[in-house]
Amino acid sequence: MSSRFASPNAKRAAIVLVALLLTLAAGYVSSVGGGSRANADPDPDPVADGASNTCGPTVLETLSQIGRHVYDEGVSSERTEIAARSIAGSIALREAVEHGDSGAARTAAQALIASGHMTSLTVLRGAQTLADVGDPGALAPLHGSILSAAGAPIGSFVTSVWADAGFVAEMQGVVEGEVALRQGGHSVGGSFPLPAGELPPAGTLTEHGVAFQYASFPASSYPSGSLRVYLLRPVSSTRDFCGHTPQDSLVNTISRVASLIYAGEGGARALVQVHRVQHDSALLQAVAERSPAATRKAVVGLVFGHTHIVRLRVSAGGHLLSDVGGPYVLAPVGGALRLHGRRIGELVLSIQDDEGYLRLAKRLAGLDVLMRMGSQVVKNSLGPAPGAVPGSGLYSYRGHTFRVSTLHAHSFPSGPLTISVLIPIPYS
Repeated sequence: MSSRFASPNAKRAAIVLVALLLTLAAGYVSSVGGGSRANADPDPDPVADGASNTCGPTVLETLSQIGRHVYDEGVSSERTEIAARSIAGSIALREAVEHGDSGAARTAAQALIASGHMTSLTVLRGAQTLADVGDPGALAPLHGSILSAAGAPIGSFVTSVWADAGFVAEMQGVVEGEVALRQGGHSVGGSFPLPAGELPPAGTLTEHGVAFQYASFPASSYPSGSLRVYLLRPVSSTRDFCGHTPQDSLVNTISRVASLIYAGEGGARALVQVHRVQHDSALLQAVAERSPAATRKAVVGLVFGHTHIVRLRVSAGGHLLSDVGGPYVLAPVGGALRLHGRRIGELVLSIQDDEGYLRLAKRLAGLDVLMRMGSQVVKNSLGPAPGAVPGSGLYSYRGHTFRVSTLHAHSFPSGPLTISVLIPIPYS
């Protein structure tokens, strides 16, 4: 990962990562009812007759591997680099540590939390804690030194970019199921309550009358300590991903996650931006006057005004008034523009570009992608000369083997966009 500052689109992608699967998670409706005691089951395969006895475990282990990718965003990523740079760049924090001023250190630390680049921050001078602010429930602690102006160590910090609630919400979106953070034999952080005591790292259990398949992976808690992240889906739902072989089941599972990432770009968060544009008074007045110059000024303000819109196109009476944003964006969402109840024009916008989707697919799931508009390749994370990529099945590139899954998406402002999702085999 590059050590330089992120570009505006990269920063937007990092923000999208925090918000994306929150939207998806909202669509998950728990099938859990009330009341019965959970029972851990050492036999990981209570699947229906005729179903593969490896399918459920394969699906959950695949989701667990994706979960590790998501968790690693809190270990080493643009997000963690930005957090570390923000701490290093805080003159107020440096001076507070130099003087051992706990009040000033706390004020500086709170300002860093308010920036949104981290969720928790502890500041130390030797063994003395000068500040401890933010969300106490967090994952993936990051440790570093606080340096003087001359570059000498004068203190240290522990921070996190993953609050428990944010991580759980994102993982619920990935799993389309339940997530439990377990520490010392108990669920923590308000996560899904599993039975107390020892629990195998993978298997099945029954909770509130629902049979779950589950898998898990180890993680670190903030500011120190270890825990495990358990991912659960109802056993009946894993059958939707079953293929003829375990590899087919893995591919089906990852393809679903890739489609969820894309669907999130045209979902509720995009509609929030549509609503924002529809109520922008400067834009509505400009469109009502059919003024291209005034419309462009309003559109530029919306696209570059921290609204997370990457492209916005406005027309009226069949004539284009303004189109501002990147050349290759996806998942367009349209809407009407009205003033005093009268329709005066139309808008089309997108909150994600091709680079943003590529980054999310790579960071969330470890995938490469190729995007095509007709015969034109508009984005390619593989490298030069990828050749002919099949719609499905095996594909080889420079000694690496992939399974291909194809998403039929939409380019901006309309028209087909083909996304070839390349799943590395073996997957990890």
